[in-house]
Amino acid sequence: MDPVSGPQQRAGFAKRAGRACRRYVSKAPGTFAWLAVLLLTTQIIHHVSPEFANRLLERRSTNLHQLSTSPVRVLITSAMWIAGGGWWFYFVLYNIFHVPAERWLGTARWLGVLLIAHVGATFISEGVLLWAIRHGYAPERARYTLDYGVSYALAGVEAVLTYLIVRAWRYLYVAGVLLFYGLALVRSRDFTSVGHFTAVLLGLACYPIARARPGSWDPVPAARRAWRTVSRRG
Repeated sequence: MDPVSGPQQRAGFAKRAGRACRRYVSKAPGTFAWLAVLLLTTQIIHHVSPEFANRLLERRSTNLHQLSTSPVRVLITSAMWIAGGGWWFYFVLYNIFHVPAERWLGTARWLGVLLIAHVGATFISEGVLLWAIRHGYAPERARYTLDYGVSYALAGVEAVLTYLIVRAWRYLYVAGVLLFYGLALVRSRDFTSVGHFTAVLLGLACYPIARARPGSWDPVPAARRAWRTVSRRG
């Protein structure tokens, strides 16, 4: 065996892998730009004191107090921070849900869906919280509760992906999404679970946005193709 062939093969593999990664990222630029921002803000939180991190997040929280003073600012900045789960956890979820949604809808339509879900769910969930405060079901200090993160937008995108799946399977998928978030709502009965379930309903209501992109993904042929690929490599 030529001793040079080993390094050359590795270099060739690295180049092919690099080109494949660039093609993959270029088809969902919005998703990966967002992930880059989340990686940066996650590192910031990890390298500052808990007290400073809390003050930082308070200024970017979509609670009732901040929404009444700087609604546009906090609606934007609240989606640039991760509320639990860790960056790698959301990296996986973004590749499962946001990447196919952005590829299917296009960046502009995908952005429209996540904004509808994020903004709409925020206002409705905080409206429920305001009602609870005024009727004595929640304390007055709940106006300042931290409320930030990307999960409302993620729930909305998960829901709109219903229309990507072919009709034979989409009903099973949407039933699973509604069951997952519906059970969380029944168990928790807090404003966050209200927000998540609302985001799902708003994502489903984005059918007019998705209508121009007919559903075409069938899990059975996709699983067969994946199995054939693995079998050939094996």
